[in-house]
Amino acid sequence: MTERRLRLATAILALIGVGIAGYLTYVHYAKLEPFCVGGGGGCERVQASKWAELAGIPVAVLGLAAYVTVLASLALPAELGRNLAAFTTLVGVGFSAWLTYVELVKIEAVCQWCVASAVVMTALALVSVARILRA
Repeated sequence: MTERRLRLATAILALIGVGIAGYLTYVHYAKLEPFCVGGGGGCERVQASKWAELAGIPVAVLGLAAYVTVLASLALPAELGRNLAAFTTLVGVGFSAWLTYVELVKIEAVCQWCVASAVVMTALALVSVARILRA
């Protein structure tokens, strides 16, 4: 893939992530229950758990900040932008992995939105690392 296509993939994936994290942030502050396909209450249980916040900050807000950071990295000089995107997304993948563990082991419920965000963050990390390797 060319750098241009990798940057486009980064922008598209980050915008999808902003959509997911933005929705979950809205749901949190509006005190709504997230819409989940198939029901089961997993999303509601995860969003209502004590792990839905870190140091008083909703996890969705942290995700939103990460996705916005990746988008902003596209406006930075090439090397700095690539490094910021890779760092942000690799930290995001680690955090997503921990949150997935918490969902499965501690909460015993799975939020479809959280899984979708983890998949998007992982794809972003792969694209970000590919941009560095390609440089």
